[in-house]
Amino acid sequence: MQLEIIPCLNDNYSYLIKDDQTSTVAIIDPSEFDPCDKKINQKYKKLDFILNTHHHFDHVGGNAELKKKYGSKILGFEQDKKRIPEIDVQLKDGQEFKVGNLNFKVIYIPGHTLGHIAFYLEKEKIVFTGDTLFSLGCGRIFEGTYQQMFNSLNKIKNLPGETKIYCGHEYTKNNLGFCLKFNPNNNHLRDKEKLIDAKIKTGKPTIPSTIKDEIQTNIFLRYDDLDVKDALNLKNASDLEIFTKLRDLKDNF
Repeated sequence: MQLEIIPCLNDNYSYLIKDDQTSTVAIIDPSEFDPCDKKINQKYKKLDFILNTHHHFDHVGGNAELKKKYGSKILGFEQDKKRIPEIDVQLKDGQEFKVGNLNFKVIYIPGHTLGHIAFYLEKEKIVFTGDTLFSLGCGRIFEGTYQQMFNSLNKIKNLPGETKIYCGHEYTKNNLGFCLKFNPNNNHLRDKEKLIDAKIKTGKPTIPSTIKDEIQTNIFLRYDDLDVKDALNLKNASDLEIFTKLRDLKDNF
């Protein structure tokens, strides 16, 4: 499998993938037409499938033009059938589907939106998390509830530790500052800070991360950390209460 990161808009990432065995090509969350089309033309000159994690414009903005040019099929969650432009295939939670010989599994992860899904490649140890889980962060809760987002993050957290996370935005540096503020004694964060700064200095994406790395560093997965609870002065709060407080604080960070 080949995977190409395509920077779009101000801080979005789209992902171009190719199954080497069948030469099938797909793109995940094409934010805008021009940069995606440029990379497709440069690499493959074809696009068989478009996969959308959710309906927000900065993840589906290139759908219509790419479909028109390449005759691609668009796949999205059944609950978003009226909100994803040009959708052809409506996916269900837990459904598996093929891109060539690559086997994708749909994981329903509401919270950011009510129709948000992740695309999981178990064999390749890769998950595309859209705007639910970021490196060192998580998405805003626009349509769902705190409980839904909390449950969704735990679904991702329970994937194998070596699973690589490809998310929807380059937010890592800002997220790092928030994590350090409320988890200041986390040495894993200090190590990650050096890696992030080195990547940014050379103009490289800070992703992918891994599940293991996020469990060690991402404060939204560390709601049970005593250091975090102390920083929030919420020593006896539930995991959901800690998560909720953190999400509210991040909205104004």
